[in-house]
Amino acid sequence: MGFKSKINVLRRAITHGLTKNIGSNQKPFNPSHPVKRVLVSRPNHRLGNLLLITPLVQEIERLYPDAKVDLFIKGGLGPIVFKNYTSIGQVLALPKKHFKQLGKYLGSWVGLKKHRYDLVINVATSSSSGKLSTGIARGKYKVFGELPAEITAQHPDYLHLGKYPVYNLRHFLNIDANVPMPELNLKLDDNELVKGKSDLQELVKNDKPTICIFTFATGGKCYPPEWWNPVYEQLMAEFSGYNIVEVLPAENVSQIGFAAPTYYSRDVREIGALMACTSVFIGADSGIMHLAAASGVPTVGLFNPTDPNRFGPYGGKNIAVDTNKTDTNGLIKVVKNILQQ
Repeated sequence: MGFKSKINVLRRAITHGLTKNIGSNQKPFNPSHPVKRVLVSRPNHRLGNLLLITPLVQEIERLYPDAKVDLFIKGGLGPIVFKNYTSIGQVLALPKKHFKQLGKYLGSWVGLKKHRYDLVINVATSSSSGKLSTGIARGKYKVFGELPAEITAQHPDYLHLGKYPVYNLRHFLNIDANVPMPELNLKLDDNELVKGKSDLQELVKNDKPTICIFTFATGGKCYPPEWWNPVYEQLMAEFSGYNIVEVLPAENVSQIGFAAPTYYSRDVREIGALMACTSVFIGADSGIMHLAAASGVPTVGLFNPTDPNRFGPYGGKNIAVDTNKTDTNGLIKVVKNILQQ
């Protein structure tokens, strides 16, 4: 184990020790108290995890339309993901590399004390840094917590990381939990969608509808070329009336050897806008899969090692496919069903 890895293990152990009892005595909410300023804490830099906050922000907007929502996150994607959310106030962002930017890192934690909040919400109950930041922030009411068994029994979808904090907030506020669940939403504007359509047209140069694929993912979530190549060939055979385009990852690699027309951008909103103009998206559990769902394109998420109950795309025509149980023919049937709806 390298020096940085050892430091990170030590840091996590210390943080866990400091936070294990935080939130054990959560102050009950007084519904007569006005909520004008909210802090949402999710100190994580991954695109998918940031997009999974968007249902919670929408829920806050529904309940408190005049409230401002500050975010405590990590990295530089926050202002990009939440660009068109008018409720967002300040984004307090930890640097991705703590040790190289120690001053900024400590400054972001100190910034939690700058404002007083009516409500502070920890998004991920398993996150020690989330608990710690929620504990440090100055807030009248704080949502840390674990959902009680009676709530989880009523809502078997509570495990989903986009839904859990919404159920948690509703439970804390003691309000109706049966209101439709907000979906992931990037809130693309008209100008972005016009550009996305133009980018797609420039890529395919015809008027046929388009199937979008993303063949990359991190670690064990990434399907090998031996899996993707037969899938791509069958997509080509079954959907001859469609274009097939591949969105490339930041690593600029392709599991099908760049056989399809490819789209590459470092701008996640540009990627989302292009995908929004396609008929269906197919890709493994990844930030780009969540981006597709948040962009409004019907999304087929491919799941093998990760749990679709926690990470799967939901709402609309979106569907999670367990590839341990579904072969290529089954996947083609799923895509056909979506396109025929």
